[in-house]
Amino acid sequence: MGSILFPDTWRAALTYNSPMVDSPGHTVPGIPLLETKLYIPKWRAGLVSRPRLIKRLEQGIERQLTLVSGPAGFGKTTLLAEWVAATPVSERPAAWVSLDQSDNDPALFWAYFITALKAIQSGVGDNALSLLQSSQPPPIEGLLTTLINEITTIPHDFVLVLDDYHVIDAQSVHSGITFLLDHLPSQMNLVIATRADPPLPLARLRGRGELTELRASDLRFTPDEMTAFLNNVMDLNLSPEHIATLEARTEGWIAGLQLAALSMEGEQDVSGFITAFSGSHRYVIDYLAEEVLNRQSHSTRSFLLETSVLDRLAGSLCDAVTGRGDGQATLEMLEASNLFLVPLDSERHWYRYHHLFGNALQNRLHRGQPDQVPELHDRASRWYEDNGLIAEAISHALEAKDFERTALPSMPSARSMVARGEVTTLLAWLEALPGALIRSRPQLGLAHSWVLFVLSKLDEAELCLLDVEAGCEAASSSHERAELEAVLGEVHAMRAFIAHFREDTPRAIELCHQALGRLPGDNLYLRGLINMTLGLVYRFSGDITAANRALSEAETISQKTGHAYTVVISLAGLAQLQSLQSHLGKAAGIYEQARQFVIQQMGQRGLQLPIASVFYIGLGELLRERNELEAATRHLLAGIELGKQLGLPMHLADGYVSLARVRQAQGDADGASEMLRQAEELARRSKTARITAPVAACQVWLWLSSGSRNLAAATRWTQEYRMDDELSYRREVEHIGVARALIAVGQSEEAVGWLARLREAAEAGGRTGSVIEILSLQALAYQSQGDRTKAMAALERALTMAEPEGYVRTFVDEGAAMAALLRRAASQGLAPEYVSKLLDALDAEAPMRRGPTGPASPTAPTLEEPLSEREREVLRLIAVGVSNRDIAEELVLAIGTVKKHTNNIFTSSACAAAPRLSPKPGSSVSCKFRPPPLASPTSFRSSLE
Repeated sequence: MGSILFPDTWRAALTYNSPMVDSPGHTVPGIPLLETKLYIPKWRAGLVSRPRLIKRLEQGIERQLTLVSGPAGFGKTTLLAEWVAATPVSERPAAWVSLDQSDNDPALFWAYFITALKAIQSGVGDNALSLLQSSQPPPIEGLLTTLINEITTIPHDFVLVLDDYHVIDAQSVHSGITFLLDHLPSQMNLVIATRADPPLPLARLRGRGELTELRASDLRFTPDEMTAFLNNVMDLNLSPEHIATLEARTEGWIAGLQLAALSMEGEQDVSGFITAFSGSHRYVIDYLAEEVLNRQSHSTRSFLLETSVLDRLAGSLCDAVTGRGDGQATLEMLEASNLFLVPLDSERHWYRYHHLFGNALQNRLHRGQPDQVPELHDRASRWYEDNGLIAEAISHALEAKDFERTALPSMPSARSMVARGEVTTLLAWLEALPGALIRSRPQLGLAHSWVLFVLSKLDEAELCLLDVEAGCEAASSSHERAELEAVLGEVHAMRAFIAHFREDTPRAIELCHQALGRLPGDNLYLRGLINMTLGLVYRFSGDITAANRALSEAETISQKTGHAYTVVISLAGLAQLQSLQSHLGKAAGIYEQARQFVIQQMGQRGLQLPIASVFYIGLGELLRERNELEAATRHLLAGIELGKQLGLPMHLADGYVSLARVRQAQGDADGASEMLRQAEELARRSKTARITAPVAACQVWLWLSSGSRNLAAATRWTQEYRMDDELSYRREVEHIGVARALIAVGQSEEAVGWLARLREAAEAGGRTGSVIEILSLQALAYQSQGDRTKAMAALERALTMAEPEGYVRTFVDEGAAMAALLRRAASQGLAPEYVSKLLDALDAEAPMRRGPTGPASPTAPTLEEPLSEREREVLRLIAVGVSNRDIAEELVLAIGTVKKHTNNIFTSSACAAAPRLSPKPGSSVSCKFRPPPLASPTSFRSSLE
């Protein structure tokens, strides 16, 4: 379908939870559908049965795809209707979609496709349909993965027919069907009827034995079928010679035979007619259509020609177009006369002409009455508009070249069409209008800019906004000016969204305030969306107070409008603000509030809708911090699965990063790397700091957590990374990652300087959660320098701030170095219960850490003289920069004993096991081995833990 990936929340909010548009026909939430397109054509008794072809179709039921491909008029639809009717619904149900040009819009195509499945089993496709209300169009893999999972719940075989597939030329639709075929559940048989082979992997399916094919050579009438049709169905009583002649002339072409039969009704010289019958299909159809028309009454002929402008026929619609009052009666008469009229519903309310016959009628109308064509389209347009079918209304208005009228229905419907994801259709309509008309109608220009904006054509959208502003300035009357103030407010809102997308924070904030100042107070939809955007911008800039105020306002407004997406995203933003301030309990409470809101609005099923991803991932991260790893895993996996469907890369990247850290904590390094790879892919595509910064920080953390194998990568990264003179909150996690790497590679003095700046900025911004992490790293940096007093002071402050909210992973994730600090804290009686809990967590993970009992590091040779348990303990403390005196205190040893152990370690052949190990300032060890530049005491750390 083409993965338009919406990188920020407001874009999904624009398209999510849109109001339902009332219209005749079937509807799914927010998307009006015509029931006639889902109607299975009835096969009527008395038609020519085709058992040989029915058998072929039955033989292919176990295969993935059945392709019925042949030119127009070869009976494809009639054959499939007979096949479907031949099997009772109780044994094998079927669904049907009659496609037309409008279905090249992916949102409409998949809405019809999924809705058709509901005829198979109630409830199937509900979750997939909900995706059409989120970021539109959704990534095809997310939409179809959900749909396929729902199809697998159907307990029996079924058939879904896509009729007239040749009208589809959108590659995004073809790509979606290809994905579906690659993962098609075994109980589903997809049937495609088309005039031309579609660009699907037919050769691959054919080679795997998953394709059943019926082509023109199969569909042609055999001599026996021709005889049954001409003499039994059409009651012509032709001789075998006449039938043989018609067979030779038509080559079994069913539509040609039907037209010939209609033309022969009442013909005195049948032999002469058959002898003269010749020519290509196109010319034959035109000739025969005229012959059929000439045999009709003037009233019927006029009706046929005037209604040929319609794709679908209904009694009242025909009355509106013809100006008569006998539309329904005439349609029933035409059907009874077998005059190429196809019923589209079981009540006989809607019909269509056979495509070839309809085309022939249109050609005759355009040749004979060209001046009447625009008026007929105009009448059809007005009927459709009166009946709420705006798409059809605009289409006929464009055919009528009535651009002024085209503009009227498109203006109020544009926003709802964007909300339904029908941007392809809307863009085509708008671009069919003269540019001067759009420029003279600011609201039309605004609709055009919205479409371009959703399609990520930001430069073009901004050019449209310039035209909109010019049109507003040209307004003369005060009445117009008052109305256009609202348009100008929306212009500022759009520019704010664009600035936010481009990470131009000051400009986005300025424009959001300007938009709020100009928009009418009763435009709650946009006011909620703008406040939400403003809150996110403030949050990403680090202004917690302003962000909290704007997000609270957005949540309050959106509660009134019932705009679920904005409510949930605003609540999630408020929860994240609480987390930034280290209020983990309050954050969890707000996520629960979002969860309850979804349940109230959508029922328990709402927990399986894409919007639920927001609070699943948020709660998952809180559970991870509190070391409830199994519960965190469940929440994060659920959130990521739904997040793929939601289409917000920023949000999804957070889930992958959090799960990567969980996997690493569980000892699953490969799983952690895979989760990070997924996050990196999102970062690569988005190129926004909001995604790239946490992904980079997670990568550095994983490098350091995996030991000496990746220390070189962390070293290179710190050498290439440069911290801005002006600290950026958007990159705070990345800055903290730099400090962590500097400590690991032995540059603790530089790390101390970085951390001091970061801590000052975090404290000024009220980001207590960041302060806790920075303090813990400061403690490690001071320890690495041998400054025990400062190390313990920083740790004590971090513990005091973290204990009330139950922080665990912030400390435990730092591994052995933090364990040494915490043991010292325990010996000094600091937060005894809390420190004991943290040490228990560290000890529980010790068996999962890479060490002598695990795989050896590829860069470290195996010890020829293994160290004793006590020597390992000494070396572990040396590796994190602890002095000999502190080692003696920690292990309750005499300092001479410590020196003896260190001498054994560094003068024996065991010294070769630590080629990158160098003593830290304050230690008394010596070694004949001289390490390379930028050596790190932590490079061998994980092999000893």
